[in-house]
Amino acid sequence: MKRSVAAVAVALTVGLTGCDGRSEAAPETSLPPAADAPLAEIASPTTPAEAAPVAAPAVDAATIDGAPVFAALYPGAQADGPAAVANGPTGPGGLITFTTDAVPDAVVAFYKQRAEAAGLSPVMAMNQGEARAYGAAARKENGATLQVVAAPGEGGLTSVQLTWSAGA
Repeated sequence: MKRSVAAVAVALTVGLTGCDGRSEAAPETSLPPAADAPLAEIASPTTPAEAAPVAAPAVDAATIDGAPVFAALYPGAQADGPAAVANGPTGPGGLITFTTDAVPDAVVAFYKQRAEAAGLSPVMAMNQGEARAYGAAARKENGATLQVVAAPGEGGLTSVQLTWSAGA
């Protein structure tokens, strides 16, 4: 299962590399003070006939050391280990894997809301079987990025890989 999540993450990263419509996008906005507020409801990324509301978690997300506010740990998630963080050409970034009892659609909806609240624009979304992936990026060169891949895992849990860059 971890191999399939890793393969989806690689596909997401390659997809983000090819997306550079930042120069024609609207200017970035700053993070509003209520960025940690949970969503009321979000529709799942299925066809309109199949769309069903996905309730957002009622508790705040835990911060990850060295990560921007949009890359917080999903509420109630159990990290597989500490986040791997590093500095690169696009600023400080990191990767963390975790499991949660939330469905993949709810996990992606949570990170989509946080990314958009931080001024990031969607650059990629993917549904493959029951796996979900989402990517967002700042509208400027070497800006912040977020990628999340969520897929059903063992024991009814959802396995999640979250990567981010705070931007240069």
